[in-house]
Formats: sequence, structure tokens, C-alpha cells
Amino acid sequence: MLKNTLAALAIGTALLAVGQATAAPVNYKIDKAGQHAFVDFKISHLGYSFITGTFKDFDGSFVWDAAKPENASIEVTLQTASVFTNQAERDKHISSKDFLDVATYPTATFKSTSVKPTGKNADGKETADVAGDLTLHGVTKPVVIKATFLGEGKDPWGGYRAGFEGTTSINRKDFAPKSMDLGPQSDTVTFYFTFEGVQQK
Repeated sequence: MLKNTLAALAIGTALLAVGQATAAPVNYKIDKAGQHAFVDFKISHLGYSFITGTFKDFDGSFVWDAAKPENASIEVTLQTASVFTNQAERDKHISSKDFLDVATYPTATFKSTSVKPTGKNADGKETADVAGDLTLHGVTKPVVIKATFLGEGKDPWGGYRAGFEGTTSINRKDFAPKSMDLGPQSDTVTFYFTFEGVQQK
């Protein structure tokens, strides 16, 4: 009896140790090179239509612990000159001092400060509010990203991946009050993010 009890305790301890190891926070590199990461935006054009675009050049990393999502964190650095809206003259104008002023402010950054799980969406995916500091046009302000954990698992190349998506909106005049005035309907910029991260060994 004692022998069986000791064996059970040993097995239980081993399983607990494996579970703790599996649940430990893991570092991931955002897979920009594999084109599995996007930072897109949408802004009203005079209230008549929307201009959509993307930033083609950025790097980032995140820490993920599926057992304790509140311990997650993320950092991203974006090259503002990589803005792309499928129209060269417009991209040049957005890059100018009228808007992003990329010559003076070549990067924008986001660094999370907290992650608050908020339950599940209609598809059963885990959701969270990711609060953090956004630095844009030389100004740093807090923002909250509504994030969704899309899944994780092995890939065909021997790696391990985790993926997310999220949205947030900002008032561009909060970051660049002297930027060109296109009316209040064009002050709100909505961002959509989606990315895969590759586990770092």
C-alpha cells in the first residue's frame, strides 16, 4: 500500500513539473520575414469614404503563457516611412510634415503595460484588453488594444507558433496636433493587427 502511494505521489509530482514547464512564459519573435504579420489602418477621407493602408516594415516580440495570459507582454517597433496606401503620391504626402513627418520621427513603438483577460468571443477564442504605451510622432500616450488569441501549435518546419489579432483606435491629433486638418471625421485612425510569432529556443 505504501509502495503504491509513494509511486502515485512520484507520478503526480512528475506530471505537475511537466505541467509547470509547459505553462511557463515563452518568448516569441513576430514572423515578419515570413509575411505572417500585418499592421493595417483605416481613416475616413472627408467623411465620404475610407483610406486603408499598411506599414510594411516593423519588428517585434512577445511573451506568452497560455496558462496565465495576464503575464503576457509585447513590444513592437514600426518604421513610419514604410507606410503604404497603394498610391505613391498619397504615401509621400502622409510621410511629410503634414502627417507622419517620417524624417523627424522615423519610428513608432508600442510597449504593453498590462494584459487583462476578458473572456471569449463568439468563436470561443480567448480575448483580452492589452494596455500599453504608444509612441507616435514623438508623443507617448496610453492605448488599449482589444486582442484575440487565435491559437498555437507546431508548424511544418519544426517550429512552434502562436497567433493573435487586435484592434484599437486613436485620435491622430492627440499625437500630432499640428498635422493637416481634414475635419473631425478624419481624426480617428483605426488599427488592425494580426501576427504569428515563432517560439525562440
